[in-house]
Amino acid sequence: MRKLLYIHQDQLNLNCFPEELSSVDAVIMAESVADASILPFHKKKLVLEWSARRHFASELEKDGYDVILSQTEKTSAGFLREYLESHRDASIVIMEPAEWTPRMEMMKLADAFGERIRIIPNTFFLADAGSWTDTVRNGYRMEFFYREIRRQTGYLMDDGKPEGGEWNYDDRNRKSLPDDENVPESPSFTPDKITQEVMADVNRLFPDHFGSTEGFAYAVTRKDALQVFRNFLDVRLENFGPYQDAMADGEPFLFHSLISPYLNIGLLTAREVCEAAIEAYDASKKQKTDSGKKGGGSDGNDEGDDSKTLPLNSVEGFLRQIIGWREYIRIYYEAMMPDVREANHFSYGEELPDLYWSADTDMNCLSQATQSVLDHGYAHHIQRLMILSNFSNLTGSDPRRLLDWFWFAFVDAHEWVVLPNVLGMSTFADGGVLASKPYVAGGNYINKMSNHCKSCRYNVKARTGESACPFNYLYWNFVDREHDKLKQNPRIGFMIRTWDKKGEEEKQNIREQSEVFLAELKRYNS
Repeated sequence: MRKLLYIHQDQLNLNCFPEELSSVDAVIMAESVADASILPFHKKKLVLEWSARRHFASELEKDGYDVILSQTEKTSAGFLREYLESHRDASIVIMEPAEWTPRMEMMKLADAFGERIRIIPNTFFLADAGSWTDTVRNGYRMEFFYREIRRQTGYLMDDGKPEGGEWNYDDRNRKSLPDDENVPESPSFTPDKITQEVMADVNRLFPDHFGSTEGFAYAVTRKDALQVFRNFLDVRLENFGPYQDAMADGEPFLFHSLISPYLNIGLLTAREVCEAAIEAYDASKKQKTDSGKKGGGSDGNDEGDDSKTLPLNSVEGFLRQIIGWREYIRIYYEAMMPDVREANHFSYGEELPDLYWSADTDMNCLSQATQSVLDHGYAHHIQRLMILSNFSNLTGSDPRRLLDWFWFAFVDAHEWVVLPNVLGMSTFADGGVLASKPYVAGGNYINKMSNHCKSCRYNVKARTGESACPFNYLYWNFVDREHDKLKQNPRIGFMIRTWDKKGEEEKQNIREQSEVFLAELKRYNS
């Protein structure tokens, strides 16, 4: 029996497979047009995934592997079924896909072919999902999960206690970007021959998909993905913490690591990036200490001592995104699927605003965020949470349509990533399993964390009137609209009480202006 190893589109790292599989007779992969057509996935997302897979196949061949990589109109599971039917002497080992639908398809395949299919657990994550699912279903919050994972891994721990005495440093990580702050240029890569061929294929096969292949500059090999991460450690990590929630005109990347696309297809692993960040932090502390000793003292104030210790709040903030949020939302996904796909706590049914496809809006913050998604397939977590998702909720848009949009519009998106973040975190569609409150806000938050309001035609300080920022009156309209569902929540009692204290004239102005805005808002017509 000829033994093959199937590698799914988000598992491009042979080091994550059991060592016994290094002796397989061949590696098999599929470029599935059907899988790429489930939604109108961003063309840059498809270029990234298809080019990375072709490069990975080429590297495996150089290492002596027999590689079968075929483009197919079928799904990946359909391709494997066809292969097994035409190759009676073949058996295939499959690692569980992280996403629900392809995993179910692979399990059906195993039922059909018996011993010729062997399915092994997914090893691209740190935490064992099975040991956490019941806890998460009962509302176990990320912060407690994060602390336990810190204890289990020993990351940033000191004799059983968190490094520095605190579990997180959020209070230090909420600064807006100063006008004179120098933002480093983000790493970019010129498409090679393979990537150019993929770009041509994507344009030919998926002409109507979201976004454009033009300007594609993502890493498509593990070597280049490691270069992106090294750039983060060297020039971005120091300022990542303080400015991780900041937003600025014309600066879509700021000090973010930009590695999520590579983590989510396997080119990088959570363990290696966490341990490398800790290693860089420890090395910077040692360098500071050694520099102080050479200068004749240990106070670090000696003339000529320009060594810097990486800030703990930046390193901890980065680790929390990886072993906190990333690992937690994957467990939430496992615990809540598949019923959570239909979660809609507020029963919203409107289509998304058309601006999510066009970036055509006078609201500068929304224009900046949506244009970044169109151009790069990227927006950082605060833009996703407090602008894109916030506006969707305030306009009564169906959270399931927002989920679809996030899934196809972002290069780092996979269902296990975006579903918890959209239906659990940002829209409160699950009713409070993942988050303790809806993440809605008026213009003041956006003004505090960005410079967007300075160049916007709307007045962020005005709550009603022709020049008022729509986020302001839409926010209070949301509070009014969902008053009964929100009033029992202790975390948002303050905004309920504030609304209740407003005069009837102001309330009516807010309702009327919101009604006009929503009536005139162009919705996407698919």
